[in-house]
Amino acid sequence: MCDDALELNLGLGNKGQSPRHRCPPPFLLKTYELLEEEEKEKHSTKIVSWNSQGNAFVVWSPAEFSDLTLPRYFKHNNFSSFIRQLNTYGFRKISSKRWEFKHEKFQRGCRHMLIEISRKKCEPSVFPAYLKSSSEENAMTCSSEENNQQLLMEENKNLKKERLELQMQIAECKALEMKLLAYLSQSMDNHQNKIRRLC
Repeated sequence: MCDDALELNLGLGNKGQSPRHRCPPPFLLKTYELLEEEEKEKHSTKIVSWNSQGNAFVVWSPAEFSDLTLPRYFKHNNFSSFIRQLNTYGFRKISSKRWEFKHEKFQRGCRHMLIEISRKKCEPSVFPAYLKSSSEENAMTCSSEENNQQLLMEENKNLKKERLELQMQIAECKALEMKLLAYLSQSMDNHQNKIRRLC
């Protein structure tokens, strides 16, 4: 894929200055580093990893990610805050069945591309706020609120779907548990009967 190259900002305006290293935002660097370190460590269960193509990453266990991984790299253990940060840098959740996030410039082996990722900026208005009519401001506010509401409704729908899937998995696990307990009980009874016959 990509090499870990070091980008230089040569500062063409000032000929006498030495080249400076451009640094990616700390959040992106820490997220990249945690993925690289998790990949090096061989866990029996994955908490977070790159996807198979290396062009996105998956948080396999949000609870363990919050409890174990986030505090090692960030000053919190709040998974929602982590997702909000991803959103501010333009990451998208690309799967409804798992916590998989993608940004075209965030890829395995391409640390040098991190400097090309920046926070989303609000679109500046052509007119200063004090020149806008109140009806124009109200229209913009309504449009923004409708957009936010639509996004929230969509996220709510996805969360309900996810909850339903999890409830189904729990029901399946409980049914399996009951079968295993019944089998174990039957095996114990058979074992005790054999012992009684031998005595």
